[in-house]
Amino acid sequence: MAWLADRMRGHGRIAAGLLLNLLVSICIVFLNKWIYVHHGFPNMSLTLVHFVVTWLGLYVCQKLDVFAPKSLPPSKLVLLALSFCGFVVFTNLSLQNNTVGTYQLAKAMTTPVILVIQSLCYHKTFSAKVQLTLIPITLGVILNSYYDVKFNFLGMVFAALGVLVTSLYQVWVGAKQHELQVNSMQLLYYQAPMSSAMLLVVVPFFEPLLGEGGIFGPWSASALLMVLLSGVIAFMVNLSIYWIIGNTSPVTYPFPSNSQMQSFVSSQTLSHAFPSGSLALT
Repeated sequence: MAWLADRMRGHGRIAAGLLLNLLVSICIVFLNKWIYVHHGFPNMSLTLVHFVVTWLGLYVCQKLDVFAPKSLPPSKLVLLALSFCGFVVFTNLSLQNNTVGTYQLAKAMTTPVILVIQSLCYHKTFSAKVQLTLIPITLGVILNSYYDVKFNFLGMVFAALGVLVTSLYQVWVGAKQHELQVNSMQLLYYQAPMSSAMLLVVVPFFEPLLGEGGIFGPWSASALLMVLLSGVIAFMVNLSIYWIIGNTSPVTYPFPSNSQMQSFVSSQTLSHAFPSGSLALT
């Protein structure tokens, strides 16, 4: 019976991790949309804040002996760090240029793309039942994009790039944890500062650093508080992503998005009653 109890505890931990990821993912989408609409904070700068806060959070965790850092070769993490930058930047650009409902529906395509990548590049096979579940997902996303009353071509481009890079990123997270024999915190501890450094080099070419609209510009206290809160929630999102993929598989992680999608579609329907500054509008 001991093995059964251990198995139940393992399933309980995974369920708790999926629930945490679901809750914080919903929170960060609406919070980031609020920041874009009401404060106009630049996208890449917000992503940089997320990376820095994630690394600081992990630094505090390792100082509290929550995990023990493991020395990793930087060359093994370059592609993962680049994909992390693309994952967050493109998904945030998709959120910035699409309605929340369209943004979330586009994210549902991550699962089919992950299956294609794992089938072609890692020679993994999936049952017919799993493959058949992808048909309604794909059709739903296509129909929504075609009939979206707020269709935005640029937003769709960012959404497509976000799905592709996110899928690669999630596959590589699982592969790197297995290859380097590290847990979620150990991998993210080294990868987050590397991604921060990469983005720090790029940000000045696309967004102002000083003055109105710059990351170091004259922002109100409420804007700074919201940005900091977004960074803390991003830390929880990133950590839960790594933990879920490390303890399950890259294919498992996107499935909580189905629950997120239901929440977003419901809120999107209700938001049509709001005036033009609401979260649903871009």
